[in-house]
Amino acid sequence: MAKRPAKPAEKTSAVKVSPAKAVTPANSVVPPPGVAHGELVVLTGLSGAGKLSALKTFEDLGFYAVDNLPLELIPQFADLVRGSNEITRAVLGVDVREGLIDKFPLILQQVRNVLPTSVVYLEASDDILVRRYSETRRPHPLRRDELVSESIAAERKRMEPIRNVADVLLDTSRFNVHELRAHINAQFSRKQGEQTLLLSTMSFGFKNGVPPEADLVFDVRFLPNPHFIPEFRPLTGRDAEVAAYVMGFPQTKEFLDRTTDMLKFLLPHYVAEGKSYLTIAFGCTGGQHRSVALAEEMKKRLTEAGYRAKVSHRDMPR
Repeated sequence: MAKRPAKPAEKTSAVKVSPAKAVTPANSVVPPPGVAHGELVVLTGLSGAGKLSALKTFEDLGFYAVDNLPLELIPQFADLVRGSNEITRAVLGVDVREGLIDKFPLILQQVRNVLPTSVVYLEASDDILVRRYSETRRPHPLRRDELVSESIAAERKRMEPIRNVADVLLDTSRFNVHELRAHINAQFSRKQGEQTLLLSTMSFGFKNGVPPEADLVFDVRFLPNPHFIPEFRPLTGRDAEVAAYVMGFPQTKEFLDRTTDMLKFLLPHYVAEGKSYLTIAFGCTGGQHRSVALAEEMKKRLTEAGYRAKVSHRDMPR
């Protein structure tokens, strides 16, 4: 599972920084020494994308959880968290039934002037959402007489002001409940002295679209394609012989070295700005060979550099 630096834009270039905003803006108020302060997560997204399961996961991580607090009361709640000795981390659930969604960006800025705040936005594909509603037999919160698919389309449009300022876009289409919990646990769990920035390297195939949760996207289709070697076709970039083939080209090593150097420059600045999660995506044609091998190698390099890192493969055959 979609924590972002500008407004969302289509990711079409070979290397692109996602429209993620830093969790702690430059003008955030920093409490003076001795003053209690905390952290706030606003959890929102499309109905049926897993908000209730995610909220329970945050609660299990020690967050003080509140669901469906009216948007106009969020600044007062932020004041409460900042001044509390008991509440150090809180999560608020917000859904489409809130009446002030258009004003959310302004409310968010007010809250970020009080304490570090991140917005996590859960979404899923239309067919997955329709299937989930069919399985649970629950009505969509916006549904009146129209089809579920029409309600979903209306909700997507209505939630755009919140989605546009989200720090994390998490597509839960491929997650079950346990995978969603594991993703949130990996992203938000804290241990004393642990590196606060969690990195996720991801492989994908451009033929299936760019992952919406990606913060940095690298197009590796410039590398020779193992797909055209018959013995490699049924394999993936996790197989040793395919990985050795991909890594054997001088342009692969130069690309990895240059990308690693760039990330080592960027990551401390992301940490300084309060960013806690970064998804680095590598794309090839089908998401089976080149991108898989490079995502695995980059995860290894980042781990060796002292960062917490995990790897996932969106389109690799299972």
